[in-house]
Amino acid sequence: MPAVTVENPLTLPPVAAPAEARQRPVLAVTTAPSGFEGEGFPVRRAFAGIDYKHLDPFIMMDQMGEVEYAPGEPKGTPWHPHRGFETVTYIIDGIFDHQDSNGGGGTITNGDTQWMTAGAGLLHIEAPPEHLVVSGGLFHGLQLWVNLPKKDKLMPPRYQDIRGGQVRLLTSPDGGALLRVIAGELDGHDGPGITHTPITMVHATLAPGAGINLPWREDFNGLAYVLAGRGTVGTEHRPVHLGQTAVFGPGSALTVRADEKQDSHTPDLEVVLLGGRPIREPMAHYGPFVMNTRAELQQAFEDFQKGRLGTIPAVHGMSEGENPEGGEGGI
Repeated sequence: MPAVTVENPLTLPPVAAPAEARQRPVLAVTTAPSGFEGEGFPVRRAFAGIDYKHLDPFIMMDQMGEVEYAPGEPKGTPWHPHRGFETVTYIIDGIFDHQDSNGGGGTITNGDTQWMTAGAGLLHIEAPPEHLVVSGGLFHGLQLWVNLPKKDKLMPPRYQDIRGGQVRLLTSPDGGALLRVIAGELDGHDGPGITHTPITMVHATLAPGAGINLPWREDFNGLAYVLAGRGTVGTEHRPVHLGQTAVFGPGSALTVRADEKQDSHTPDLEVVLLGGRPIREPMAHYGPFVMNTRAELQQAFEDFQKGRLGTIPAVHGMSEGENPEGGEGGI
């Protein structure tokens, strides 16, 4: 799991919650069901079964892979529309190409993130490059959907290309954890992702037996998703493993610890920590659109069908009047 790493974490700024911080209790631990997305790549639905009141402003998150593709097997998604929210695609292993009808796009690889604000709407596609399809190889990543408040749902689309080398790197006081701040801030250290809805997104790697006790904004919710390995969450030491999400209750600090022994193919505990300020607005979600009302959803489908969300670039061999099929799930 390459992502972004350093040889000696002790060279990085340490982060720890103050002694008087109120620890967040663990409200629930859920296990993600597995399925397939796009043209057939495997995903885990990280937030399945979690009450939306604990997720807001996050909508859904898929762990894509980890999978070792044979030559000819790598898959992506067809062109499809989005409106009313942001997609965050974080690639840990492998390569993904992105293109959208607003002119955004690029190639992301180990530790890179693409942050697409769909806003008023666009079409986009994500797929492995042709050379990876030919050769096969390891693929592993995440896609997170972040809701937009009503006032921003019809804003102009925007694309952010966040390179792995731009993330803010931090550590725990003993150097046992590497913290990658992708967006938002952690203890005053800002990540590169610019968000409309205030959130924090951190990818943490914990060596066997290491722990983190992090300050966490009290006005944010708190979630921890296990990408790989085994450990515990909270001062209650609730066990967690690959594919599980921990939901934290209110407080000003959260705790995660790696087990002393990890699986042979997973040397460390890998966790994505998420927090955001709840929007607390009505949400109407169907397929690739996330709006506030059913009428707005219907308008989104009508606008898509009439070509108002953009057109596929001619380089892909389709005329300007053609529309793709709309995706139903992530990506």
